[in-house]
Amino acid sequence: MMIERNFENNEVNTKDGKLILDSHKLSYHYDRVKAWESGERIAPVSVDMALTRACGAMCSFCYAMVQEPQERSGIKTKDALNLLDDFAEVGVKAVSLISDGESTLSKAYVPFIQHASKIGIDVGNATNGWEWEPEKIDQVLPYLTWVRFTVAAGTPEGYSKIMFKGPDHTDVFDRAISHIKYAVELKKKLKLDVTLGIQMVLMPEFKEEIIPFAKLALDLGVDYGVIKHCSDDEFGTLGVNYSDYESLYELLSKAESLSNENTKIIVKWDKIKDKGIPSYNRFYGPQFLLQISGSGLVAPSGMFFNARYSKLHIGNFTDERFKDIFKSERYWKIMSYLASPSFDAQTMMGTLPIQHYASVALDNHLKGIQRITQREGKKPLHVNFL
Repeated sequence: MMIERNFENNEVNTKDGKLILDSHKLSYHYDRVKAWESGERIAPVSVDMALTRACGAMCSFCYAMVQEPQERSGIKTKDALNLLDDFAEVGVKAVSLISDGESTLSKAYVPFIQHASKIGIDVGNATNGWEWEPEKIDQVLPYLTWVRFTVAAGTPEGYSKIMFKGPDHTDVFDRAISHIKYAVELKKKLKLDVTLGIQMVLMPEFKEEIIPFAKLALDLGVDYGVIKHCSDDEFGTLGVNYSDYESLYELLSKAESLSNENTKIIVKWDKIKDKGIPSYNRFYGPQFLLQISGSGLVAPSGMFFNARYSKLHIGNFTDERFKDIFKSERYWKIMSYLASPSFDAQTMMGTLPIQHYASVALDNHLKGIQRITQREGKKPLHVNFL
């Protein structure tokens, strides 16, 4: 079965609604786009963050490896809940627990998700699933909008090699898979709206795992399995050869063709085909999609968490309230700098940041190449996650 995709907006039709993983949702936040274009100081629509920098994995593709040095201690629950209250006050609509740490390890994890739901902020979570045990799943799954599991390969051997760089930890594959299966069954049992997916961060040398990964997604019965590019820093620290992705196009298309009515296999074609070279020089995306480290550091993008970018570090919400950081002149001075001719996204930052889709769209909008317009009709899934 070929995947059903609306190529204009890269929307994939699932049994639960339209899913957009290879594009942006700015058209559904047109009021904020208009305010930004007129020069107003807007709150981010969504924030990508972590509750800790700790993580038990050693993934070959992990960008957090190049974000050192930073504190690895976790965020206190009180600070995490205050952060959510500040988000609600300034107008943040959604939070993704992704960023540079495994948030399920944090003591603040469960209360954070439950409190966010209580005050009307959508929460999604990316996790390796190792410590996401049934008791914890029971406490958070009803309050989550989506959960995406990092499953680096479709075989235990490949999974262990990629996520541990060695063959000695195949047991964690079985543990992660059992937790994913539990979540799938709980979603069915409680008739939850949460979307469950697995993700493969593809480096070209992992090509033998593409088809096994797609088949694993189908076997698990998750809503989707997504295959995406690997980001690298401007120094090529992770060694990603973006030209090598082209030789994988046929294999990736074959993986997508395995999609069925319950599970869609989705390839992030736009980022893969960009080959690590952005079309934009100005970096507008962070004003709509902000990132916060598991250390509490507030920076425009995870590309700038490393201490060598300290001039782009705005503050730390464990030291001062986020609402004060957001209102500070430093916040807006840095955002203005990234959007100015003094900054060049093609040479002064890493490749394909989380704000990439938004940055392309906003850049094209200002240049008149393709204007962002307000979308009418039924909203896609996870509309508040850009």
